[in-house]
Amino acid sequence: MPQAAPSPISTRERLGFVRVAVVSPELVLGDVAKNVAVIVREARSLVHRGCRLVVFPELCLTGYSCADLFHADALLAAAGRGLAELAEATQDLPAVLVVGLPLVVQDRLYNVAAVIARGQVQGIVPKSFLPNSAEFYERRWFSPAHTLNTNEMRLNGQDVPIGTELLFEARDVAGFVLGVEICEDLWTVIPPSGHLALAGATLLANPSASTEVLGKAPYRRHLVAQQSARCYAAYLYAGAGPGESSTDVVYSGHGIVAENGLILGETERFSFETRQAVADVDVQHLAHDRLKSSSFRDETAGIPMQRISFDLGPALGGDDKLLRTITPHPFVPSAKVDRHAVCEEIFAIQATGLARRLKQARAKTAVLGLSGGLDSTLALLVMLEALKRAGMPMSAALTITMPGFGTTTRTKGNAEKLAEALNVELRTISINDAVRQHFADIGHSEHQHDATYENSQARERTQILMDIANKTGGIVVGTGDLSESALGWCTFNGDHMSMYHVNVGVPKTLVRYLIEWCAEGPFADKAGAILRDIADTPITPELLPLAADESLQQKTEDTIGPYELHDFFLFHFVRNGSSAEKIRWLAAQAFAGKYDDETIARWLALFFKRFAQNQFKRSSVPDGPKVGSVALSPRGDWRMPSDFSGDLG
Repeated sequence: MPQAAPSPISTRERLGFVRVAVVSPELVLGDVAKNVAVIVREARSLVHRGCRLVVFPELCLTGYSCADLFHADALLAAAGRGLAELAEATQDLPAVLVVGLPLVVQDRLYNVAAVIARGQVQGIVPKSFLPNSAEFYERRWFSPAHTLNTNEMRLNGQDVPIGTELLFEARDVAGFVLGVEICEDLWTVIPPSGHLALAGATLLANPSASTEVLGKAPYRRHLVAQQSARCYAAYLYAGAGPGESSTDVVYSGHGIVAENGLILGETERFSFETRQAVADVDVQHLAHDRLKSSSFRDETAGIPMQRISFDLGPALGGDDKLLRTITPHPFVPSAKVDRHAVCEEIFAIQATGLARRLKQARAKTAVLGLSGGLDSTLALLVMLEALKRAGMPMSAALTITMPGFGTTTRTKGNAEKLAEALNVELRTISINDAVRQHFADIGHSEHQHDATYENSQARERTQILMDIANKTGGIVVGTGDLSESALGWCTFNGDHMSMYHVNVGVPKTLVRYLIEWCAEGPFADKAGAILRDIADTPITPELLPLAADESLQQKTEDTIGPYELHDFFLFHFVRNGSSAEKIRWLAAQAFAGKYDDETIARWLALFFKRFAQNQFKRSSVPDGPKVGSVALSPRGDWRMPSDFSGDLG
């Protein structure tokens, strides 16, 4: 087979992604030569797709279900020869292979995983926990790892490390540190992979031969995902397939790739043909989460580990297109989840937080500025639920609409219709005369449409709300969202301020999603049509005068860029600690066909600039509930100096 020319380090690898695969190969039970041939073929194919780690099932050289034949000298000798042939046949591949086989060490038989790289067996990991109940009889043939009396063995003419305390590091692939456990090891109270992760393993491989019974697959999937999350690692689970004996049980060939609690890929189960799952795992992201987690940093592996280092060389094949889903809307629940359950949970968090504040303040009213836009609409819906939870009458809801120089008939009309549909008191207080008087007081021309012109209106509205709350014994419910907080798109001591900010943990893309859900669900009968129109309304602060035809002169996204891009930037910067280069590269893939590279780069530069410049607003933000994994409260989630002048990217 002609060899592909080695490629220089790809952008994908340089930005912290490692391409991995789990394989359930077509198995010929007991025929080592044929199994080796299949493994070589699959390994070569996957490595030419850019894979750096390929994991095969437990005892895959012989088959897991050989039973008493494991005591046959011929089978054991064939397994040893097969391992040597496999290493030699893959010496040109710049990848690590993990394969299972039975191996005799000092007169004991062990169920082991061999780690192969560049034509050499780099180490042998024996299975620690041997299942010996129900359909499993492993103690009949194998000895557990703790019975080993050596940490090195002679294998095919070389001295090879053996033990459970081995880590395998590819020095020339950033973040590649591999730890191995075998099948049942994962199902124990304290899996070995926990110690391996604490010692530095970012990639955890599990060659397995789990039988298939009703309900076991979802449990296995959950177990793998949870262990990857607990270890802040990628977890590669390669299960034996239907080629194993079906005398009493069936094997499905379930392969799973998980990263930090997220399933990235799975194999098709119950296929007699070879099946694989390939994914790009983000080891840079894993390292970031480990740095942030004090519980991870403060724990030690507890067991001395031996790190085996080697170089793999440049990858073969593969391109820079990620083999994983990069959602353009990371804050919005995917289509696979229960939308109703997620939205109810978000509402419960927001409403419970506000209800607690209403009870603590012994408030008689909840006062809210209702513009007819997205944020104030969501805040109103949450406020009504909060009143129920606080045991307060719906009459305590007091909304104020405050039309100004840029207020449109559409938004004012929607505010009025919404309040009427929900049976909420709505007062209309025009701010025009008060703002004109203020302009006169400070000597500012009404025709000079600058920051003073806009901010004066925002602060006048906040003053009205605060004073009415004082007058009625209530609190002002803020409406600003997480995206506005990130960008500083709020007037300091204007809409920036309230007595409780219910939307402070909800980004703009999620605000729209929640309102659309309300329109279809809990508020469909009362206000469905109104909510749908609000969700479709252009986002604007309505602070500049309307055109002669009463059309908007000011649209927020024309000025600062699309909120869906900024929410994407926010998530990957704050949640994952990603660099500007990585965020730009990910955005190009997530928004392919919608935004070109130049557009993404322009708005990303603006995001970083505004994020740094507006920390002073976040440093004095009102209380409000955290909703998702990204929050910017200075009291719990995000602390940075307001006068930071470095490069955030």
